[in-house]
Amino acid sequence: MAGTSSGPLSGDDLVAAMALIDEADSVELKLTIPDSARWSVISALDMDPLDAQMRQVYFFDTPDLDLDRHGVVVRARRVQGRGDDSVVKLRPVVPHELPAELRREDDFVVEVDAMPGGFVCSGSYKGSLGRPIVKEAAAGKHPLSKLFSKAQRKFYAGHAPEGVEIDDLKVLGPVTVLKLKFAPPEYGRRLVAEVWVYPDGSRILELSTKCTPAEPFQVAAETKAFLAGRGIDIGGEQQTKTRTALEFFAGQTK
Repeated sequence: MAGTSSGPLSGDDLVAAMALIDEADSVELKLTIPDSARWSVISALDMDPLDAQMRQVYFFDTPDLDLDRHGVVVRARRVQGRGDDSVVKLRPVVPHELPAELRREDDFVVEVDAMPGGFVCSGSYKGSLGRPIVKEAAAGKHPLSKLFSKAQRKFYAGHAPEGVEIDDLKVLGPVTVLKLKFAPPEYGRRLVAEVWVYPDGSRILELSTKCTPAEPFQVAAETKAFLAGRGIDIGGEQQTKTRTALEFFAGQTK
């Protein structure tokens, strides 16, 4: 597929992944942990929850998830101690098919997300908000378009379904997220742990690490060995945080 794959990687998938990685700005290796193993993994990695940063993540889509079906993700966040931000994401993308002027934008990033058995290449137009406005906009006190820059809105308009305007989208969320960055000495790299807590009490724990396009296979091997050494199984069924959130909240709006 162009920019995405799931399930066991074939030889053709691996070649496609390597081509995308070569043209990407960065690579993020991700692993989700079954909820039944969450506490054992937290203990095995000696994670301190008091070091975690709290976030609230809001998604915006139609009740039928029309944006999602067109590969568009629209999101805004409240971040403890840092302020609000937003993003318009398109996936999958093929990097060399994107306009050159878009790739030169500082706020636009092309990244390959890789999980056991799959990968996806996405393009994200990011923005920092000058004041905390996400909570108020989600409550209907401001148009949702106020959360996005002119450039983000233009990017959205170029890829969203015809007639689906930002201000017409439904608020899907929020999801409460606890994010912890830590660097186990024997691993030699920074790991990021995120626990996404959904309103029904379900949770997803994701472990991730970022690397440059020149080193993903080496880092993947090192990470696999490190986690196996801590008794962590990487062979479990994988979930995606965004998909879970969209499907949960879309069901509540109908």
